[in-house]
Amino acid sequence: MPPTPATPAPCVVLPTYQEAANVCRIVHAIRAAVPEASVLVVDDGSPDGTADLAASAGAAVLRRAGARGLGPAYREGFCRALREGFDPIFQMDADFSHDPADLPRLRAALRDADSAGGAGADLVIGSRYVAGGATLNWALHRRMLSRFGSRYARTILDVPIRDLTGGFKCWRAAALARIDPASLACDGYGFQIEATWRALRAGARVVEVPICFTERREGASKMRTSIAVEAALTVPRLRLAGWSPQ
Repeated sequence: MPPTPATPAPCVVLPTYQEAANVCRIVHAIRAAVPEASVLVVDDGSPDGTADLAASAGAAVLRRAGARGLGPAYREGFCRALREGFDPIFQMDADFSHDPADLPRLRAALRDADSAGGAGADLVIGSRYVAGGATLNWALHRRMLSRFGSRYARTILDVPIRDLTGGFKCWRAAALARIDPASLACDGYGFQIEATWRALRAGARVVEVPICFTERREGASKMRTSIAVEAALTVPRLRLAGWSPQ
């Protein structure tokens, strides 16, 4: 799995739990979009055989015991990808809510200067809430909750990012290392807010590119009320803590 140090390769980190219906297809779709990418599936002991299916599709698999949550899965996946020298490092959902065909666009925005000129980005977020972004097949209450959550976080944290709760991202490895992913505290979807907040606090150049987020067709959503509550409580805690890189 590790690339040679002289030619760092991209890695896509995919947290999974009970994704047997999707995991082989998503691994193949990622490889079709970015043939040189390695896929790292971080599976929380799925009883439906997700981990074995991912391995059969050619992904590297990090097997964890029990459903321990999105944040811990990403922490372990990010640390492994950094340790093994990958660059850039993507994160995305395994249920096709994020379209693998968008991976090259996120990577291009990481490398290229933005419209105002400059040195490109350190973190690219696939955004539902910039011009050209959209959500498909979501119930009204889900759309309202997501938009409110992003606006709430943006207001409290006083940052310009419109989709702070989005989970489709492309990180420059140096920027990801700078936020110290092993020390990120959130377990649920608040993890997305916390990671982007730290990147901004560390001086990272963060760019949003429009994506179309599509509700899953196979499997069950992992969203729960407790996850939304954790994310809401995370925001003022982050503002009060005022994290800075060491």
